[in-house]
Parts: sequence; structure tokens; C-alpha cells
Amino acid sequence: MTAGSEPSLRAPRVAGPGDDAALAARLAARDPAALRDIISRHAGALHRTAFRMTGDAHEAEDIVQEACLRLWDQAPAIAARHPSGSQAAGTLRLGGWLQRVVTNLAIDRLRRSRRLSDGEVPDREDEAPLADALIEADERDGLARRLVLALPERQRAAIVLTYYEELSNAEAAEAMEMNIKAFESLLHRARAALRQAFAAQGGTR
Repeated sequence: MTAGSEPSLRAPRVAGPGDDAALAARLAARDPAALRDIISRHAGALHRTAFRMTGDAHEAEDIVQEACLRLWDQAPAIAARHPSGSQAAGTLRLGGWLQRVVTNLAIDRLRRSRRLSDGEVPDREDEAPLADALIEADERDGLARRLVLALPERQRAAIVLTYYEELSNAEAAEAMEMNIKAFESLLHRARAALRQAFAAQGGTR
């Protein structure tokens, strides 16, 4: 994988009910094979999110590694809350847990490095959904990627999780540790800012 390029990734294996709880128990028992299993399932999607957020492949790798280390460190507590065979075991989604950590780590790094403006774009009427043309433009010439990278970090996260990772609003809100109404308001502002930036580049809706 070359720096600055987005990796080509395989889709992770779909886990069954309680499967993540069993993995968490193995992690808590300090089974390194369990960590390798987690990485093989989720590292691709996590790296994609981190790369979209930071625009830097090496930094994205660092973020994913840090998230996996945090999972390793917190596995005993996670396993205790979701013991295998219990009703709680079926609710554990390690992919979602890792996605939340990666999103927060990326936002923290962006803020520390002062790469983005702290200004918030005011609410405006959401006249149309985010143009699919923006995503298509990303494939053509990288325009959408540049515009997304220019958004404030939380707006960027909302766009990346919703449009690139194709999470539902509820899933994206959970990843950002927000309630659904607050997330939808954030996504509204992000879409408006992205359309405004696209228009400033001479694009059309």
C-alpha cells in the first residue's frame, strides 16, 4: 500500500449472534489469535474511515493500530459486560465499538494538528440530498475527497460514516456518541457546507 492512496479492501466476514462476545472473551484471556481475527474482520473498514477523515494513509494506519490496542486493553471489561451465552452477548458489536474509537481518534488528531477550521457552518435549508455527483466526482478527479477533507472534523465524520461507509443515521450517531437528532442536525450542516463548497468550485447539484 502506498502513502496517500486508499487501500483495496476485502469485505469482512459477517459475525453471528454472540460471536463478538466469544471473541471478547478470548481477547480478555489474552489470546493473540483473537486479536488477529478482529483485525482481519474490521481493519479494512476502519482504515477506510480513518483515511477518509485524515487524508493520510500512514496516520490512518496509526489510528487503527491504536484503536486495536485500546480494544486489547479494555477487553476484560468488555467481556465482563457481555459474557458469552448471556442475553447481553448478542448485543456486542466489536466493529461498532472500534468504529467509534477510530472516529474519535481521528477527530482528536485533526483538532490537535489544527488542520481544519473550528468554525461551524450555520444551518440552512436542505434543498436536496447530497448530490451523488459528488461521490462520482471522487472517482473521476478527487474533487469530492478534497471538499470532504476541507470540512470541520465532526462534519467530515458525519459525511464519511454516512456516505462512504454507508452506515445508517442511527449507526453513525452511535459511532460519534451522539443522539440521533443531534447527528441529523450535524449531517444537515455538513451536506449544506459540502454543496456550498461544490458550488464555489463551479459544480452543479
